[in-house]
Amino acid sequence: MMFDLYGFGPALVAGTLMTIKLALCALALGLVLGLLGALAKTSPYPPLRWIGNVYSTLVRGIPELLWVLLIYFGSVNLMRALGEALGMNLELGPFAAGVIALGICFGAYATEVFRGAILAIPKGHREAGMALGLSRGRILWRLVLPQMWRVALPGLGNLFMIMMKDTALVSVIGLEEIMRRSQIAVTSSKEPFTFYLVAALIYLSLTSVAMVGLYFLEKRASRGIRRA
Repeated sequence: MMFDLYGFGPALVAGTLMTIKLALCALALGLVLGLLGALAKTSPYPPLRWIGNVYSTLVRGIPELLWVLLIYFGSVNLMRALGEALGMNLELGPFAAGVIALGICFGAYATEVFRGAILAIPKGHREAGMALGLSRGRILWRLVLPQMWRVALPGLGNLFMIMMKDTALVSVIGLEEIMRRSQIAVTSSKEPFTFYLVAALIYLSLTSVAMVGLYFLEKRASRGIRRA
């Protein structure tokens, strides 16, 4: 079946590239926040555990769309006030706001994935590292993290595919990703079914590529591990 895209093909391609860029940037931020959150929640120090619990509970309890709106519109007033104080014109654009919002949300869910992966590592491995005279930092870097990635990858892969589809939420603040471009095309052509179906196929293609990539990452991370 062929679709007449009314000349909006290049715009949809540009929207797809923006979606990929947004998802990858949010993934990088979310992985850092998720790892820090998991280390905080598994820390022996109560203040760090409290911070980790507050972060994961607070962020997961508020819809992603609200985070996008809160960060974007909240930053407008903050950046304006800061700019006036510094005598500069400061502004947080839709892309940066989307990366921050999606990264924070991804990080909150990734915190629980990383925490479960860390707890899945036998305590004997850490005790063996201590017996060898390794510091806590080296035990974390050389023993815990390499094993943790193998356990966490399936869960992180699912979160990434969910986040890739959640990039559509950033269209509400004007970022011209797939959904925003599709909405513009619908307004101009009066063909909602055509363009929303094309958008659905693009998202399906992106998640399919992500699934293939995650399969090879899991296969590489599981080298030398016998599967049940």
